Amino acid sequence: MYPLRRSMRFWSGAVTAALALSLAGAAQASAADVNNAKNAGFESGLANWTCTASSGTTVTSPVHGGAAALKATPAGQDNAQCTQSVAVKPNSTYTLSAWVQGGYAFLGVTGTGTTDVSTWTPDSSSWKQLSTTFTTGASTTSVSVYTHGWYGQAAYYADDVSVYGPDGGGGGDPAPTVPGTPGGLSVSGTTSSSVSLSWNSVSGATGYNIYRDGTKVTAVTGTSATVTGLAASTSYSFQVTATNSAGESAKSAAVTGTTTASSGGGGGGAVPKHAVTGYWQNFNNGATVQKISNVSSQYDIIAVAFADATTTPGAVTFNLDSAGLGGYTVDQFKADIKAKQTAGKKVIVSVGGQNGTVSVSDSTSATNFANSVYSLMQTYGFDGVDIDLENGLNATYMSQALRSLSSKAGSSLVITMAPQTIDMQSTSNSYFQTALNIKDILTVVNMQYYNSGSMLGCDGKVYSQGSVDFLTALACIQLEGGLSPSQVGLGLPASTSAAGSGYVSPTVVNNALDCLAKGTNCGSFKPSKTYPDLRGAMTWSTNWDATAGSSWSNSVGAHVHGLP
Repeated sequence: MYPLRRSMRFWSGAVTAALALSLAGAAQASAADVNNAKNAGFESGLANWTCTASSGTTVTSPVHGGAAALKATPAGQDNAQCTQSVAVKPNSTYTLSAWVQGGYAFLGVTGTGTTDVSTWTPDSSSWKQLSTTFTTGASTTSVSVYTHGWYGQAAYYADDVSVYGPDGGGGGDPAPTVPGTPGGLSVSGTTSSSVSLSWNSVSGATGYNIYRDGTKVTAVTGTSATVTGLAASTSYSFQVTATNSAGESAKSAAVTGTTTASSGGGGGGAVPKHAVTGYWQNFNNGATVQKISNVSSQYDIIAVAFADATTTPGAVTFNLDSAGLGGYTVDQFKADIKAKQTAGKKVIVSVGGQNGTVSVSDSTSATNFANSVYSLMQTYGFDGVDIDLENGLNATYMSQALRSLSSKAGSSLVITMAPQTIDMQSTSNSYFQTALNIKDILTVVNMQYYNSGSMLGCDGKVYSQGSVDFLTALACIQLEGGLSPSQVGLGLPASTSAAGSGYVSPTVVNNALDCLAKGTNCGSFKPSKTYPDLRGAMTWSTNWDATAGSSWSNSVGAHVHGLP
């Protein structure tokens, strides 16, 4: 959340090309196909591999298969590229794949003699397979296969690289065998309409099939999945198999997942069907200094930014910046919150921002988080909490913390989230997982459509920030990925001063809302259906909005409240 935000730098051309080429489909393997990569699992250290700037090493944990994996650490001027020359046959099609984890990870090939290809994924806390295909030219006998991260980002891990296709004659790893049966299948979360599953990885597997009551319902490349479209208060049996080009394993032992009772779509008590959220700054950074009482009536949810970490793991506190806010007293602050609530508004405390250091990574810190937030609710009268942790979160324990808080606060609890665009590109990302895990008590996810690089839309195309299409195509990922329309909002800066990049005029915001809710005023991207229950919009911040004469809230607020 700006100004406490995490910036991201992308060379948009390279990323656009990588994203677009990741959509290539896998070719059909033949009986004579082999894995032409050497030391594909890094069991022999870095033999056959060359890494830039000594950025690569092998580790024994985490590994996808075998006993070793590559760990490569980018620097400010180095993307930690590791390369291998692989012998191939001319005029042949190959499938290039690898399992990756950690920071941004890219996989690609050059020297094909036709079209060089690449694919990538944002940071991932679990193993994820990257895969693409390429065809060699008439005189191509070798290609250069590479992995790399992104400049200045976290280290990435890679394992089980495969260049699968006709034998190029250079020797390589043996053809795959049917993988073993997955173990450790468990239910990691439930809502009234979904069950989330996780299991252990299987060496040599390139994907997994999920079965519900004996029928295959979905396939994934990672070791987790969320099965949606389920009936409330119903028990289902789930199994999983491992797959690769050699075949499919036997089904795992079954687990039972039971959906929760229907709650009518998330928590939040009497939040309006269409609502506007605004962040109120508990500090003076040059924007208009406000009391809570000064916040425009267009805002239905006011997020007080920010709570502070304590020395107790997971715990937070709140310290009103009375000096920076012109002598605003705690008693006035509490009274203003009460007055807003009397007027039908919700006031919540936001945890995070770029400099937020709150870590909820185990059961103890989850309990501390829930207890401390609930204590702030009792002390100041907050209606709930906003999760704006821009430096990562643990889906398992944050979900546990928020459910514990819900059990204390009851059904009126307001829970909002403000992830960055990169956090909501896939349901496997921890932010998205958390939202799905708490879907039955979640009020709204207001993703930050600013300070962002180019991103994929739900149609697989690449979009750049600053357009209607960027808002609608990225919102579609959440709308089709398991969240209720009432749990999706569009987060934008209130003025050009409020964010480093990504500001759009209120007209663009309103057009995006119309496109999603009514199917009108769309750009080139048009969703396959409308979402009339779309929750609304969010802005950083009420203070910057006031600085700009409340032009954002007067326009977008009125538009949101006028949606059908």
